[in-house]
Amino acid sequence: MSQVFNFSAGPAMIFPEVLHQAQAELTNWLGQGVSVMEVSHRGKYFMDLITEAEKNLREVYNIPNNYRVLFLQGGARGQFAALPMNLIGKKNKALYLNSGHWSATAAKEARNFAEIDEITIVENGDNTHITRLDFSDIADQYDYVHYCPNETISGVEIFEIPKVGNTVLVADMSSNILSREIDISKFGVIYAGAQKNLGPAGITLVIIRDDLIGHARKETPSIWNYATQSNADSMINTPPTFAWYLCSLVFKHIKTMGGLKTIAKQNELKAKTLYEYIDSSKLYRNVVAKENRSTMNVTFVTGNSELDTKFVAEATAAGLQALKGHKVLGGMRASIYNAMPLEGVEALIKFMKKFETENLL
Repeated sequence: MSQVFNFSAGPAMIFPEVLHQAQAELTNWLGQGVSVMEVSHRGKYFMDLITEAEKNLREVYNIPNNYRVLFLQGGARGQFAALPMNLIGKKNKALYLNSGHWSATAAKEARNFAEIDEITIVENGDNTHITRLDFSDIADQYDYVHYCPNETISGVEIFEIPKVGNTVLVADMSSNILSREIDISKFGVIYAGAQKNLGPAGITLVIIRDDLIGHARKETPSIWNYATQSNADSMINTPPTFAWYLCSLVFKHIKTMGGLKTIAKQNELKAKTLYEYIDSSKLYRNVVAKENRSTMNVTFVTGNSELDTKFVAEATAAGLQALKGHKVLGGMRASIYNAMPLEGVEALIKFMKKFETENLL
């Protein structure tokens, strides 16, 4: 079979080196004669694994000592509910910055548990862009300010950290976690579903500052209580051990690649190469302003829905999978997360050129 490149938005491509290692030790992990999926999550071998996973993640992401790392379940949607239950305090309300579908969805869920103010910070159209990131004049009215720095559906990314004064800043980084270096000390909470840049679905990463733990409402379910989970090593229930194991392999692999400086350079080159071709094309169009174009999710259209459908079908047949855009927007979307090699982007561009030649009226 010819090489296949998977542009899925999530679950997404995992580094081949990681998959090969997992394949090699699937039935005999660490010489035990059993799979990592079969060992006790409280046994020495698995406890050593989670210790190493956190150590490598802290090193790769430069996580300060006054932050805790939790490996939970429930995805980002679970955190949409957990955040207000754990962080709403004396001010009894939070501010959500709406930059697209996922930040709006987070605000909607949070309203079930707290008073939420929502400000739209994106202007959609032929030059979709972020309109405002300075909220230092109003942020002190809120217990926290929440935003999503990368909207996977629209392909809009926010590269500048919002200004919120001393108010706790919370970020849903599900689709751009570990894509480049960031100053974690600027955030109170960072959370991310694993299925885009960390590993397979099943694990939800939460990085939270120490002083924000221990303030959950009395009625908060224990599985969503950050203090309870932190005190139980993120294992108040039996965790998805195989997903955790694969995440640990990803963290280790990123280290061997040279860390996030290397990852960021590769990601920037992939995105630049694809956007430059789209901009030069007479058939394809991206409607996001250059300063807000996502490095992870590149959206484009032909302007003809039937032609878009034809493109996706022929691309799939050519080994370029999962290029159909989200049902909310249609068109096409190429998700080029950390594991996607430059060769995948080059193969996509080669196909796009061929398709353009054959279909441009």
